[in-house]
This record gives sequence, structure tokens and C-alpha cells, in this order.
Amino acid sequence: MKTRKMFLTALTLASLTAGVWAQTETASNAAPANPTATPAAASATPAPPVTAADIRALKDALAAQQRQIQQLTEQLQRQQQLQEAQQAAIPSAAKDPQVEPKQVAAVNTTGFNAIEPVQQEASPAQAQHPDDQPQTFNKQMEGPLTIHFRGINLTPGGYAEGAFVRRSRALGADLPTPFNSVPMPGASQSQIPEFFGSGRQSKTTLFADGRLKNVDLSSYVSGDFLSAGVTSTSNQTNSYTFRVRQAWGQAKFDNGWAFLAGQSWSLVTENGAGISPDDDLGHTNDARPKTIDPSYNVGFVFARQFGLRVTKSFGNKVAVAFAIENPQATLTTHGNAANYLLGSLGASNSYNTTANYSFNPSPDIIAKVAFDPGVGHYEIFGLLDRFSDRVFPCVENFASTACGSLTAASPVGAYNSSKSGGGIGASARWDIAHRVTLGLKGLGGSGIGRYAPAGLPDVSINGDGTLHLVKNFEGLGTLEAHLTKKLDFVGYAGFEYAGRAASFDPLANKGAGTVVGYGAPTFNNSGCHTETIPGSGGFSPGSLSNCTADTRTVLEGTGGFWYKFYNGNRGSFRVGAIYSYLTRFSWSGAGGQPYGIDNMEFLSFRYYLP
Repeated sequence: MKTRKMFLTALTLASLTAGVWAQTETASNAAPANPTATPAAASATPAPPVTAADIRALKDALAAQQRQIQQLTEQLQRQQQLQEAQQAAIPSAAKDPQVEPKQVAAVNTTGFNAIEPVQQEASPAQAQHPDDQPQTFNKQMEGPLTIHFRGINLTPGGYAEGAFVRRSRALGADLPTPFNSVPMPGASQSQIPEFFGSGRQSKTTLFADGRLKNVDLSSYVSGDFLSAGVTSTSNQTNSYTFRVRQAWGQAKFDNGWAFLAGQSWSLVTENGAGISPDDDLGHTNDARPKTIDPSYNVGFVFARQFGLRVTKSFGNKVAVAFAIENPQATLTTHGNAANYLLGSLGASNSYNTTANYSFNPSPDIIAKVAFDPGVGHYEIFGLLDRFSDRVFPCVENFASTACGSLTAASPVGAYNSSKSGGGIGASARWDIAHRVTLGLKGLGGSGIGRYAPAGLPDVSINGDGTLHLVKNFEGLGTLEAHLTKKLDFVGYAGFEYAGRAASFDPLANKGAGTVVGYGAPTFNNSGCHTETIPGSGGFSPGSLSNCTADTRTVLEGTGGFWYKFYNGNRGSFRVGAIYSYLTRFSWSGAGGQPYGIDNMEFLSFRYYLP
């Protein structure tokens, strides 16, 4: 704008100077009328003398030019004031999609006419959209990599990790530990250690945030590579597949209401403060165990699944939330007849065709209240889930009159059977002088085993094919300490419990009857200490004979450290070392109460984007 004004002023002055020079030359320095005249002729005709009238005419012309210069200067000043007023009005004009044209002074270089305003459309670069001004909506989630575009902030994130695990008992697992698969003493795997290195826990994230008049609109997507395709192996290329961890959108209003939909951390998962979604990098509201193991720690109550959630916050002291989330059922049972149906393998167009999916009559319902009184963070929550199966009474009892005295098993008389389960949980977390964090959390109920990482069963099956809910308890203790600005200690101790869920089937064994279900005291555990030969091919460990060993309790103690070599505006580079001691106790049965143990060492190197 200033450059254009200077240019117009210079152009005006140049034209005026040219006019003055032309008039002066005409008045006093005109060339001879006949340029081809001889010198003699020229000398014979002397130039006319300069008279007083000529001087007076020249003075009058200069005075007129000065008046015109003054007029032009005043018009340029008015034009500058008009343009400044238009520029100041751009933010308010942005409310109207039409941008008013602006006036630009046009200089007539052929004379001394006044400057004429000319209409010219405003350039988009000059009329900058107010949404293009960089703004920060979420200080915890946004950073140096945030991209500001039309009022939306896009923040990429994640980390690259190189990690390894060594276990004293082989589980055939990458970094995520299958806690409920710790082998019994007689298994060949309990005699063989294993080592696996991996970069598959590396994460990529994207956070989008925008602001309307009274609502903050945000979305978060994250993923890692802890998924395996049917062709994935660790032989050469280690080509494992990408998986979704979180994908949700949220509308958060200034009056304390918030609505969230998508796949996120379940409402049963503990928060660091209030009730709000947690990211996967620990930037905001994070209370997850800071382990290297992607299965976290035994006793950590969590799930990542689809849900619809509504939250109301009352300042920074109290928050309440209600959610409906995806249901599923984990099942373990022994000795039953084929007189029940709980689900099926996944459909090939959308699910894993080798995994079981239960048929669910309704979503899981979760409610939570959180308190932040100033000292500590406290949560109380409840969970309601419902299970259903299809019962076939004429599979075993086909010869009865109720089944029509049939001669073989039949679907006659099949019906649906449902049962409701759920539990109540609570947690408490204290931050002592911003140096030490102490935490306790527990959940107890029936049919809630899948809400903890050991994956203990939710249900078993009675002898008549109906559902038998398993009683579950799970809990975790936390101790974290910031020893220095760069060094942190982390320690966790957790347990998970699954109760007996057995019943007697009087029709089994041709009417002799038998005990079926989970954890029955009559189940045979006598072979849990005896090794068996493997299957053919070298990759089929032998299955233990006479070893039911249903899990009663899983215990894990974990301790280690994280050290930050660098943490600044170029990201963060850190190393972690974690040790875990894992024990799986079985229910007692005929032959004793065996248990398995595992020692695990983890090491991780991570670079986090800033």
C-alpha cells in the first residue's frame, strides 16, 4: 500500500516537472524555426529579447503549477485516509461475504487535471480472512507442527520406537503380553526363553480442532502397527498391518456440556483430571501405566472401543458422564454338550475371520462421576452389560416327551436366554508436590473380565446351555516419581481374578452326569507338571494332558525408569527400561493347584514429534 502511494506521488511530481520544463523551454529556449539555416543567416536574425511580459507569464505559469501541486497533494492525503479506513474495516467486512471495491487514484499524465478515483476490486491477499490468523485452541495438544488453515488447527504427532522384550518363558508374542497364557510348569514353552525386537508400537496421530462461537469442535485419529495380516511374518520383511487405536469427534460447549462419538478410550478408563478423552501420547488427561508393554499392566481397567458419550462439567471440581459402548463376551467353559450358541467367527467383509464375535442384545452402559476437590482426583463409576445365547434343550434330552421322543439331537424347542451383568468401580490419584504420583483403582462385578488386559472370561455355560456369569475383580496400584527433570521412576502392581462358574449336567455321559463350566474343583490338573512330545513340523508344542488349569488369579509387579535425553521444541528422545514379574495361579482341582511364572525385561528407544 505504501509503495503504491509513493509511486503515485513520484509519478505526479514527474509529470509536473515535465510540464514546467516544456513551458520554460517554449518561453526562453525555443529552437530556431528553420534548423537547416546557414550560420550566416542565423547571425543575421538575432533572438528576440526577453521582456518583462515574458517573465511575468512564466511566474504566472509556475504559480498555477504550484496551486495544482497543492491540490494534488491534498487529494492524495484524502485518498490515503480513505484507504486506511477501508483497511481498518476489513475485519468487520469479513462478516459479509462480499468485499467492497476500493478506490485507487489514477494520475492524468497528459496535463494537470485533478486525480480521478477509479474502482478496482480488492485483492484476496489484501482482504485476509480472519480465520487465517493463527490461534491456539488446545495448548496441551497443539505445538510447533500445528498447521493453521481457515480456522482449523491440524496437529500431526506420534513417535517412532525401537523396542525389545526378553521373556524367561516363551509365549510366542511380540511386545504385547498375553497374560492369561503363561504356561504351566510341564509345558515345553516354560523351559525355553524368547527374545523379540519390534518397531510396531510406533504411533501416528492427527488432532484437528476448530472454534465456533460457543463450542470447540475437535477430532482425533491414532494408530500403530500391532496388528497382523494373514501373510505377516518376522522372517524377513516384518510386514505387519496398521490398526486403528482411536478415531473420534467431539463437540465441547462453553457451558460444560460435551458430546463424543467414535472409537476412544472407554469411560471406565481412569482420567488424570475431570472427564475428557485421552490421547495416545500422554499429552492430555493421561493416567495410563507408563509401561513399554502395550498390554500395560495386569489390573489396569480399560478398553478402546466404539461409544457415544455425553459429559457435563461443573467448573473444574465435578464432572459426570454417561456412555453407551460396544459390547462383547469372552467365554471359557469345559465339558459342555453342543447345546448353546453365543456367537460366530467374524464376517470376511469386515471382521477377523479367525476370531470369535458374540451376538450382543444391547450396548454396554457406563456412568461415571469424577471429583477434583483440590487434593487428589477421585472417580466412581458403574457398568451394566447384558449377554444372550441360543439354547438347544433337545440336543441331549431329545428322547424326552418334551422334545417329542426324538431319536437324535434336534433344534426343536430352541430358545434365547439372556442375563445381565456389570460392576462398580472406583479410583483415587494423588499428586504430591508435583514429584510423586500415587494411585489406586479397582472394579468388581460379574461378566466384566474383558475390561482388564488379562482377558479373563465374562461368562461360562451351565449344563443346560444357559449362561453362567463369572465373578470378576481387578485392581491396580501406581507409584510414579519424578526423580530429576530427565529421570522418572515408574512402578505398578496389579491383580485380576475370575471366580468358579461350574455346574452339574445330569444328562452328560449317557446319563451318568458330569461337572461342566469354569474352575470346577473336580477338573483334572494332575498332568500340569508333565511335559509332552511336540507335534510334527517343529512348530507345534505338545498340549498338556490332564491339565485344565483354569485361571483363578493373575498377578504382576512392574518397575523401571524413563530417561529423557532431550525434550524441547525439536521433539523428545527418551529411553525406558522395565522389568515385570508375572504369575498365573490356577483353580485347584484333582491333582493340585499349579501355577506358571514369567520374568520379562523390556527396553525402548523413542523419538516423539514436538
